[in-house]
Amino acid sequence: MPEIDADQPKKKGSMLKWIIILLLLLLLGGGGYFAYTTFFAASGNATEAASENPNAQAQGKPGDIQMVTLPTFLVNLADPLGRRYLKMTLDVELVNKAAAEELGKQTPKVRDAIILLLSSKSYADLATPESKLVLKNEVVERLNLILGGARVRNVYFTDMVIQ
Repeated sequence: MPEIDADQPKKKGSMLKWIIILLLLLLLGGGGYFAYTTFFAASGNATEAASENPNAQAQGKPGDIQMVTLPTFLVNLADPLGRRYLKMTLDVELVNKAAAEELGKQTPKVRDAIILLLSSKSYADLATPESKLVLKNEVVERLNLILGGARVRNVYFTDMVIQ
């Protein structure tokens, strides 16, 4: 008759217990990380954005928002062979009518800044949706520098062709 080792079932049960504990700890850690990034980090970013520009709310009311369409931009991209180009039309959302008038007065500076920004990009820089969002943010930043303050709320790409 074969001998049955009494320690064998104990070893399996002990190892299973440690695996379950490890999995539970990993699940708790993942849940804690998810809760932190979802609830705590997001509210911290909103607080930082509000502290960076405390008068952003006071500059424009929802009824004052103005949309301005900029003329189409056609630029060569910064690719090694120089054979790619970008054609883009932008709509700019401004906080009030005064900002829209200022944008009209600063058209040469605006076009210059956007042309320099767009021509510094390569096809690879514009290929993904994330990179297009980065480009939108860069355009908003440059326009706000030209107009002074947070007068541009958003930029919308209404036409974009990369060839």
